[in-house]
Amino acid sequence: MSTEKIATVELGANGPRVGVQGLGCMGMSEFYGETDEAAAREALDTALATGVTLFDTADQYGLGANETFLAPFFRAHRDDITLATKYAIVRRADDPAYRGVRNDPAYIRQAAEASLRRLGVDVIDLYYMHRRDPQVPFSESVGAMAELVAEGKVRHLGLSEVTGAELREAHTVHPIAAVQSEWSLFSRDVEISLVGAAAELGVAVVPYSPLGRGFLTGSFQDAARELPADDVRRFWPRFTGENAQHNSGLLEPVRRVAEAHGATLGQIALAWVHQRARTHGLTVVPIPGTRSADRVRENTAASGIMLTDAELAALEPVAAQVAGDRYPNLRDTSAARE
Repeated sequence: MSTEKIATVELGANGPRVGVQGLGCMGMSEFYGETDEAAAREALDTALATGVTLFDTADQYGLGANETFLAPFFRAHRDDITLATKYAIVRRADDPAYRGVRNDPAYIRQAAEASLRRLGVDVIDLYYMHRRDPQVPFSESVGAMAELVAEGKVRHLGLSEVTGAELREAHTVHPIAAVQSEWSLFSRDVEISLVGAAAELGVAVVPYSPLGRGFLTGSFQDAARELPADDVRRFWPRFTGENAQHNSGLLEPVRRVAEAHGATLGQIALAWVHQRARTHGLTVVPIPGTRSADRVRENTAASGIMLTDAELAALEPVAAQVAGDRYPNLRDTSAARE
């Protein structure tokens, strides 16, 4: 596989310059089964070597363990990377299924200070609100985030899983550099209102799960039957039972396009996400997650694949046919919410 470095882009009108593809680090600590830490660290090094500079984590991943795991890598390459982390989702060690959301200013400051300590850095490059509590006005929550920027503890602000109207409202309080949301051949809800607002405001979109949590790679067909007991995808509606059987069939056009390019299914799925930038006129920096150096190389190579109009047309109907919700009932399982 090619070891050439990927291209770079501005992460929105108000953001830093980063590699056109980032790395989601959540699975290195939790949710997708046991991690080989040495292999995960090799994946981090390989990502940087191929031009990946946006590395994504959150305080809720492993209840802080993911930030702690990544800290040595971030400190060793501080000047070469854009460090992104998130706050707002609250978990409890004694209740794995619990998920709360806090956006109040006191909590935001507390969360930022805790992330800085775990990461062992003086400043967070991109600080996201992971989920919004609609009971807290943006003037208070984004205002508190803006105070962190003024104090030099945060460089750029981001939001996650918001609507276009919410992005516009937050942007009036302080410039937003990026919005992180699920966007893939299987999940296109962001195109309803968010993408248009982001293009209008010069905000980058950072798609998480651009590979449909691995399903779009064809690496598994039924999570409940094929994945380990500690993999949360076993509980997710799209990846088990009749839904999984139906959704596996939707990969056929992806497979045909992949064969035409001599590429993998995952590379075509990523190439499709990358081409959303041209389709919608905005910056798009997907952050596929992996713990494998070989997968990093495969994923970054996808940024150089250009799909034809006919191929894009063949892939266009896929999302509308997907069976099953994006998320499970979190009170019934210990499943993750990105």
